[in-house]
Amino acid sequence: MIYCEYPIFRLMPKRKYYFLSAAFLLLTVFLLYFHLSPFLLKNQFLAGKFAKFPFKLGLDLQGGSHLIYQADLSVVKGREIDSAMSGLRDVIERRVNLFGVREPIVQVQKKDKERRLIVELAGVYNIDEAIKMIGETPYLEFKTQRTEEETKIILESQKQNQRLNEDPYFISAALTGRFLKKSTLQFDETTFEPIISLEFDETGKEIFAKITKENVGKPVAIYLDGVPISVPVVREEIIGGKAQITGKFTPKEAKLLVQRLNSGALPIPIKLVSQERVGPTLGQDSINDSIKAGLIGLSLLSLYFLAYYRLLGLIALFALLFYFGFTLLLFKLIPVTLTLAGLIGFLMSLGMALDANVLIFERTKEELKAGKTKTIAVEDGFKRAWNAIFDSNLTTIFIGIVLFWLGTSAIKGFALTLIIGVATSMLSGVWLTKIYLRALNR
Repeated sequence: MIYCEYPIFRLMPKRKYYFLSAAFLLLTVFLLYFHLSPFLLKNQFLAGKFAKFPFKLGLDLQGGSHLIYQADLSVVKGREIDSAMSGLRDVIERRVNLFGVREPIVQVQKKDKERRLIVELAGVYNIDEAIKMIGETPYLEFKTQRTEEETKIILESQKQNQRLNEDPYFISAALTGRFLKKSTLQFDETTFEPIISLEFDETGKEIFAKITKENVGKPVAIYLDGVPISVPVVREEIIGGKAQITGKFTPKEAKLLVQRLNSGALPIPIKLVSQERVGPTLGQDSINDSIKAGLIGLSLLSLYFLAYYRLLGLIALFALLFYFGFTLLLFKLIPVTLTLAGLIGFLMSLGMALDANVLIFERTKEELKAGKTKTIAVEDGFKRAWNAIFDSNLTTIFIGIVLFWLGTSAIKGFALTLIIGVATSMLSGVWLTKIYLRALNR
């Protein structure tokens, strides 16, 4: 049997229960005012002050863009696919963050032997803008020259409509933007033409040194998005891990290319296969429907509690209102990205908060029927109810953690709000209700 008796209750003078109850009632009023004022206040100045702390809404509530990309796995080995997709996801996240999109959702989806990248950009309603953020991220690749015999064979095959996707002159050298550490813009001291300098990481240095060592006196092509932009001839082995791209760039184009490379060159190519715009109207409809469902459910439960438990029902209602306001405050402070699934998790935790009060009140009524005084009945009722409340809530939290760890983005949104809501209900459903009841019985 587990029971947690808060030491504050044993040390607190009786009169302080009244002050503490009054303080929590005032705090409840403030929290509700804080959340509802942007919708209720006619004074734009005051409403604007509170509106500076809005909820963070997900794609399904705020609207935005939903994009699906197909990854080209032909350029990576089987055992490297997972790491390449992980790197691709990280690069896309960095790329989108540079444009000011907060908390983009980027997920890797596995379907048979295919890999897809799902990108959700809340608040970005322009599909073309969303595609530009991701699609313009360059794919940088180094290629070495094929032998004359290989070139001849491929060209002959292409005449027969075979091997059409292969480059007959150059072959991939396994050095891509995945190994790029940084790029910088410089200018030729003689011609003043822009030069893009590349610096590779430790792995890239080794690969680049091997490429240059094996191809002294031969051309090494630098491809960007499948197009050769520079084909320099290697004069000697380069062990410093640095290279240069020269081409017919304007300073503006070169600067943009450097920014794009530094935001993360794609480790593997991707192709857009699906695009969808989620309008803000649809999101607002979801919010309105959720609010209506919550208010209707809360109203019905409140009427039931007031009719069945009377004064105890009023106490439960006060505790529930504090739980409602405090949990929403946590959602803003963390901040939690609210989705439709997340709102469902919050409403579910609200029901569990009321369930805790039902257990407390029923156990207290049983103690009163046994002939105990109100004060003793309240104490014993809490002790008996606490074990069931603690066990059920702890089990729910553990399940929520598993769902958050293993679930998709929608499941994670549900799990996170459920965990926060259940943990908060332990405060409002047990601790705060106990304060109100003790103040009532003094």
